[in-house]
Amino acid sequence: MRLVGPSVEVGLARKVLEHLYGVLRAGGAVGATEVRDAVRMVAQQPGVDLDDATDDVLGDVGLRRRIVAKTLAQRNYIDMMRKHDVMFAIGPAGTGKTYLAMAMAIAALNRHEVARVVLTRPAVEAGERLGFLPGTMAEKVNPYLRPLYDALGDMMEYEKSMRLMERGAIEVAPLAFMRGRTLNDAFVILDEAQNTTPEQMKMFLTRLGFDSKAVVTGDVTQIDLPNQQRSGLVDAADILHGVDGIGFMSFDESDVVRHPLVQKILRAYDRATPREESSGGGSGPAE
Repeated sequence: MRLVGPSVEVGLARKVLEHLYGVLRAGGAVGATEVRDAVRMVAQQPGVDLDDATDDVLGDVGLRRRIVAKTLAQRNYIDMMRKHDVMFAIGPAGTGKTYLAMAMAIAALNRHEVARVVLTRPAVEAGERLGFLPGTMAEKVNPYLRPLYDALGDMMEYEKSMRLMERGAIEVAPLAFMRGRTLNDAFVILDEAQNTTPEQMKMFLTRLGFDSKAVVTGDVTQIDLPNQQRSGLVDAADILHGVDGIGFMSFDESDVVRHPLVQKILRAYDRATPREESSGGGSGPAE
């Protein structure tokens, strides 16, 4: 392949191509997504080592698929989860906040670094009122926890995940079930944390026991709490920022790794929000 253009751009293109050829030589797959992710990384940081940034950091523990960082922010997030016992990840949907946290949790479980993984989220309806839901308690809360089950199924064989859940090594439960518990030797993930109240957030954070880690993820632009109630995630970010041992990672629309149109949608909503708030129609979260 012959590259023509300014020397800086040619150098970056060569770096991307050499990295992608290396992935192919190692037996990996290269498609449009992998090309786009590599180009995005060198555009964000020209001096980045692509092989190191996209290393399959979770692949040595028998996960179902190759899971790598797709942006530099994701790579930093993975490194920060390793260093901190309590980690907050705040940003828009599609940035991999919960997905990477779950992958880290499953990897820690497979390495026997923790005895169990606990996945939880508040049972708050997203702008709809579903009314009475029939069935047992488990059947009532299952719709709220479905995204966590979906991500788990993407990483592990179904039979293995079912066996782990049956013996309690993996638990998926609504946040209300965390009250009164002490979670020792566990990797705990709180998803959709923007929909917790300050009291619920304090309750969750104080469940952490010995040899445990907690990752809290959420998007403060999608708060579904009623009556303009202050989000527990916003509250925790204000109170706990700077506390030793607690890490904070912020993502923005440039880190979205879903369909390219998602970035454009988020930017359009960001531009529209100030106009809505100034006209009295907005309901943005408290800052």
